[in-house]
Amino acid sequence: MARAPVMAAGGIVLRRGAPPLVAVVRQRKRNEWVLPKGKLDDGETPKEAAHREVLEETGHDVAIHEFLGTLVYQSGGRSKVVHFWRMEAEGGQVRKLMNDIKAVDWLTLDDAIARLSREYERAFLTQIGPIALAAAGLAPSPAPAPSLAADDIDAALQTLTPAEAASVEELRHGLLQKVKAWLRGEA
Repeated sequence: MARAPVMAAGGIVLRRGAPPLVAVVRQRKRNEWVLPKGKLDDGETPKEAAHREVLEETGHDVAIHEFLGTLVYQSGGRSKVVHFWRMEAEGGQVRKLMNDIKAVDWLTLDDAIARLSREYERAFLTQIGPIALAAAGLAPSPAPAPSLAADDIDAALQTLTPAEAASVEELRHGLLQKVKAWLRGEA
């Protein structure tokens, strides 16, 4: 039987400067560098947990800004779902680091990505880091992903086998029906 996922929250914690810096923390038990995050306490919202965990793990009080995304990975045989917010730290450390954390480092985005021990966190910060910096006004907005032109889509559809084309058509029809039902308030 599948076990319920572990719910957690954290932050992409920025410090203004030239260049802006990102917080990463070193766990005492595993000696790994990770993004600051932790499990929700009973009755705690993800945003409340993110604020508490970042304070405990970095020692810095932070201002919480927009939600940045969710990272899901396997940990101890269970799924772990971590919600992240953009946060900014001002001033110095306001409390001692929790016992589970050996150190906190403030690094440039590229150095923070390189320092992280876990590949899935490096991939997440590679995607979300530039968005966080742009949202804070600390970097230009990332370029939007190129969109496919209708001609490109039609050309790709021409390469499908008859069975693949039938599957695409079935998917289109199903999606269209779901959108219509949603618009009518039936879904």
